[in-house]
Amino acid sequence: MDQQPLARELEQALHAARALVLADLTAGDVTRADVVSLVEEAVIHRRWWVEQWPEGVAYIDGLIAQDVQDALLDKYGRWPLCPVCGGSDLHSLQVEPELGENPHWVCAKTTTSVARVGSLGTRL
Repeated sequence: MDQQPLARELEQALHAARALVLADLTAGDVTRADVVSLVEEAVIHRRWWVEQWPEGVAYIDGLIAQDVQDALLDKYGRWPLCPVCGGSDLHSLQVEPELGENPHWVCAKTTTSVARVGSLGTRL
């Protein structure tokens, strides 16, 4: 079986996921070079993961978004902050489904879907 089409599909999915997460970071005005490096690290990690489990390619957008969110929390704090609740109880949005297709940023407190991953600059 020819592996080239599969490899191309995986690379396209990884590049698309990278673009979606960068769009969300841009919407939050947090696209500094060190943050973009976190995205690149997440893509490298998920490249290995999806090569091991090609059927998981449909989940790559949400997984890379979660990886970047976790890396930002470790280094800088919560991202993206919930625009629904506001106030002094700052909390971040969560990716739902955690492992599934068509991931969205959701406020876990109100179960409000805020935007698709890659669309934080535009509300649903």
